[in-house]
Amino acid sequence: AKRDHVDDIEDLAVRDAMRAMKVADVAVLVLDAEARVLQRQELAIADAVVREGRSLVVVANKMDLLVDREYSREEYAAGVRQQVEGRFPMLRSTPVVAMSSLTGESVEELMPVVFNARDRWAQVISTALLNRWLADVVEGQSPPMVNGRQPRIKYIMQTKGRPPTFLLFCNVEALPASYMRYLNRNFQEAFGMFGMEVRLAIKTSTNPYHDKNQKKRGGMGIGGRDQRKARMVAELKSTGKPKKKGVRRRMQRR
Repeated sequence: AKRDHVDDIEDLAVRDAMRAMKVADVAVLVLDAEARVLQRQELAIADAVVREGRSLVVVANKMDLLVDREYSREEYAAGVRQQVEGRFPMLRSTPVVAMSSLTGESVEELMPVVFNARDRWAQVISTALLNRWLADVVEGQSPPMVNGRQPRIKYIMQTKGRPPTFLLFCNVEALPASYMRYLNRNFQEAFGMFGMEVRLAIKTSTNPYHDKNQKKRGGMGIGGRDQRKARMVAELKSTGKPKKKGVRRRMQRR
């Protein structure tokens, strides 16, 4: 019964965190260093960070109970980062601050990391810079064939900065998942967007003149090609002369 009560309190805390995340820029996930692994509630919060498009910073608290006894702060931070990335590949290289709220050790490191995460999450990247990056990554590895067709990524532009969202204009409706992961990894490395999901969407760029349903000029409607032909035949039968085309008046300059 006591354990169920603890679970209820933790579930309420998670729901409160979910509500706060909808208006936040950066989510700070506080872990208990003694637990060694991410718990169910912590995984739920990390999943919400991805769905809401926020930036993530992880705090490993109670490091005073572990450091110097078994391993260093850096080793523990690397282990936490690996767990997060293993479950959420898009949150690779998430910033991890190992600290102790009891002793105050490394607490001062937290807010600079949070502000840096917010600035990286909210940055606006110029279209010229984005397309230089795109040219480099496509040259390094071109996209594989899709349904017997060679995909061509024409250009990229940023459509939103909070969260970072980008639009790829292609001649196909979708790119293979493996190639999208390749683009995401390179994008995060090039622009430092670690600890957050970079949203890359595909927009098909088509030629409007290939629309088969588009009406042709001079068709079957009133004043169309067939109607003009019928009027010319009727005029020829009645007068013996073809109908003359109207002469456009020219405006005289004064």
